Amino acid sequence: MASIYRCLSCGTDLNLSAAHLYPPDAYFEAGNKGTLSFSWVDESKFRFSKEDKIRPFFETVNYWGIQRKRTRMQCDACGFLVGYIYDDGPPMMQGTGQFGMGPSQVIPRRPRYRFKTKALAISS
Repeated sequence: MASIYRCLSCGTDLNLSAAHLYPPDAYFEAGNKGTLSFSWVDESKFRFSKEDKIRPFFETVNYWGIQRKRTRMQCDACGFLVGYIYDDGPPMMQGTGQFGMGPSQVIPRRPRYRFKTKALAISS
């Protein structure tokens, strides 16, 4: 039975497919507690705005960074914040890493569309 993911605020169907849902055991892609991560979304259902955060975050077990760029996803119908897109992509540098502390260990990967479960109404 397929799940239907709707905006909690206005009830609009967000057209999310369980086929694009990351499994819970995918280490960084799957998200943390209270989130669901998808590898693809229907972009016509959302509004996007860039956001730049300056605070520590963990990229892999042995690598951390200071600046994280992400994109806010809002429901196109009502403007309710439903989640974020994390598009870390491949490393920006080939030489020494952040602050000259060795080579960058950032893992190249596809964008992760991470939804807050508190922002979704999920029905079967």
